[in-house]
Amino acid sequence: MTALYHSFTGLDLRAEIDRLRAEKNAVILAHYYQKPELQDIADFVGDSLDLSRKAQATQADVIAFCGVRFMAETAKILSPDKIVVLPDMDAGCSLEDSCPPEQFAAFRAAHPDHIALTYINCSAEVKGLSDVIVTSSSAETILAKLPRDQKIIFGPDRNLGGYLVRKTGRDMLLWPGVCIVHEAFSETELLKLKARHPGAPVAAHPECPAVILDHADYVGSTRGILEFANAMAGDTLIVATEPHIIHQMAKAMPGKRFIGAPGADGNCNCNICPYMALNTMEKLYVALRDLEPRIEIEEGLRLRAKKSLDAMLDMAGGTVGRGDLGPARVTGD
Repeated sequence: MTALYHSFTGLDLRAEIDRLRAEKNAVILAHYYQKPELQDIADFVGDSLDLSRKAQATQADVIAFCGVRFMAETAKILSPDKIVVLPDMDAGCSLEDSCPPEQFAAFRAAHPDHIALTYINCSAEVKGLSDVIVTSSSAETILAKLPRDQKIIFGPDRNLGGYLVRKTGRDMLLWPGVCIVHEAFSETELLKLKARHPGAPVAAHPECPAVILDHADYVGSTRGILEFANAMAGDTLIVATEPHIIHQMAKAMPGKRFIGAPGADGNCNCNICPYMALNTMEKLYVALRDLEPRIEIEEGLRLRAKKSLDAMLDMAGGTVGRGDLGPARVTGD
């Protein structure tokens, strides 16, 4: 891998990426948790599903997804005729890793009277084993449309599932996965931070543990947190999600102050997603140049996975795909 990058000294990566974007007829996507330089060069910045839907609606031949593997897989599921590249194929997800398809299939088989309501942070294989995929912004809407006596498996995020159980009163079997980033926040350090900034609200992603959500003034998706930041009356916000989202907040609201919620060591370093951090400008350049590493999904699996995604889009209505909101080039579920 080192040999691929030895000649980058003196290369204008931004200009070269722009050249390759035009040459390959590519669209570049960046999740909110990506490094600022990747967000700034992307055509669209946002949440995972809506980025895939934005790319699907373009005439691009190539999708370069600066995110993690399950996100790029979703783009391929929705755009099978487009080439989809991921700058680093090792950019995985702790939630995806926590839910191996064979174990999930066995769990489903042991509970045949349950349907599987599955968070989008999972592999294509697990999507293919699920009935309905949900995002953090659509899950509550979809739950409300299911009969109260319908038995439900929710995975792979036990924190999001637990939040939904508490909020809706629904009884669900929860798969025991967690996001290592959101699990790292410290309640003790958060309380210290709140004491130093009295009156500053806390916005948290529902992937956080309940002890963090209990102190939040707003709980919602990454896009929802951005909207809360824009609408809040005060000038300081404590943000309990991956801190790279603050880049978009600072760009859109330069007059406000955004403070990342701390981890157990009292700072935010442990809350930077190590998988998202694998993508770099150099790797994006190579991916566009070589059209590798490439996402490939067997057609039968793609159709099974797409069926559960389509079920979400049918049931969620206006809670999914609100990419027309917010600043230009920024989009969200």
